[in-house]
Amino acid sequence: MMTPYKWHDLDWNRCGSVKSKSRRSFVFGPWSRSDQGTQSQHSPNELKSEPFQRTLGLAQVTTSGVALIIGAGVYVLLAPATQRAGSLVWVSFIVSATLCALSAFSYMEMSSMFPKAGSEHEFARQVFQAAVAFVVGWAMALALVVATATVALGFARYLGSFIAVDERLGALAIVLAASAVSFLGMGQAIRIVAIFAVVEVGGLLLAIAIGLPRIGDHDLLSGGDFGGVLSGAALIFFAYIGFDEVISLSEETKNPRKTVPRALMLSLVVSTVLYTGVAVAGVSILGADVLARSARPMAEILEVGLGSASADVVSVIALFSTATTVLLALTAASRIIFGMASNGHLPVLLARVRGGRVPHNALVVGMVIACLLILIKDLDLLAAATDALVYLMFLVTNVALIILRKRQPDTERPFKVKGAIGWVPVVPVLAVIVTITLAFQLEGKAVLLALGLLILGSTARRFGGRRFSPSTQ
Repeated sequence: MMTPYKWHDLDWNRCGSVKSKSRRSFVFGPWSRSDQGTQSQHSPNELKSEPFQRTLGLAQVTTSGVALIIGAGVYVLLAPATQRAGSLVWVSFIVSATLCALSAFSYMEMSSMFPKAGSEHEFARQVFQAAVAFVVGWAMALALVVATATVALGFARYLGSFIAVDERLGALAIVLAASAVSFLGMGQAIRIVAIFAVVEVGGLLLAIAIGLPRIGDHDLLSGGDFGGVLSGAALIFFAYIGFDEVISLSEETKNPRKTVPRALMLSLVVSTVLYTGVAVAGVSILGADVLARSARPMAEILEVGLGSASADVVSVIALFSTATTVLLALTAASRIIFGMASNGHLPVLLARVRGGRVPHNALVVGMVIACLLILIKDLDLLAAATDALVYLMFLVTNVALIILRKRQPDTERPFKVKGAIGWVPVVPVLAVIVTITLAFQLEGKAVLLALGLLILGSTARRFGGRRFSPSTQ
């Protein structure tokens, strides 16, 4: 899952505009998303564009990319993925990374074609009708809300190491606490979040170091099959969500055409090595059967390797990791909902802000949906529903790129995915195939849950949305 890179203190009276040379975006930690076309009530002259200084090199962008990717997902979903893939769970991480790598090329080309875009919603607007673009934008918000509920349940499981509490109550408590922090403002919280991004990676490295001498204690190549590996990959993909946000750093990067693609691939490779190493360590230390049944896999890995005290330390790390992810995901979702409401796609009530800073109504909606989802008390189901929503965005982005290769062959593409048969680009086609393949591995219940939530938003748009032009805002 995602961890933060930066957070801008936004002025919501200006509809979240961020000064930038080539695009305006909402920036919420790792989620630097488009403002869904929201226009400011101020004139263009009031919002002067100022370019960022290009100071980031390959090492800095790659490090930021790893921080964006590594997060609470592996702490929460290692055990459920092992239930599906068995001892081959480490292969599932590689399969998920392959999908990310394939789709990453499409994101880079689309971003280079439409630098003022910056999100799947805007990419969809370039090709499809407004209704499709809305569904993609709503899916973006929903993915974050469902992820909030998923990680909150993971928080509650690690909390159980210290106090006896029902998982749903613990999860509800962290969502309410995160909502309060987001409501009051994120000014200082982001510094703490950045520190814990480093701590999270440290926890993974420690688990790998403990597991290396134990490789061979349990078979890493048996107890699973191809179908199980694909099923595990479809679920554990949750841990990679956010990789595409490396592209949002392009305006601050030296020689971005070369540096950003390289950094994106390097960050995926580094993250995959860490994830795969942890999976190998978990199977080697605990065995696939024990790992699959664990409610706190990372804690149990270290407990066997270093003793109970180390397990408590990792549980504390996991608590902060999951708590910060809940905070950032919920806040990000509220900003996307705000942007869509400001653009008339959701009820105008959701576009209201408190004190020019916080879209409080949008935040409450995200919080309520997350709390209702927590009552399901099925972490695996919620993670799979999150994946289903993200797969939809991947599918739309890759298909949009394929269509644009036909419709707009002469449009300037500072970055272009290599390899084509005629006008058909090979890599995006492969990405579509892999995305659909993994999507079919998800439980039908998860897909139905995602579909139901999409219908909920479409209904709100139909009966509560409004239409206006920028000049009438």
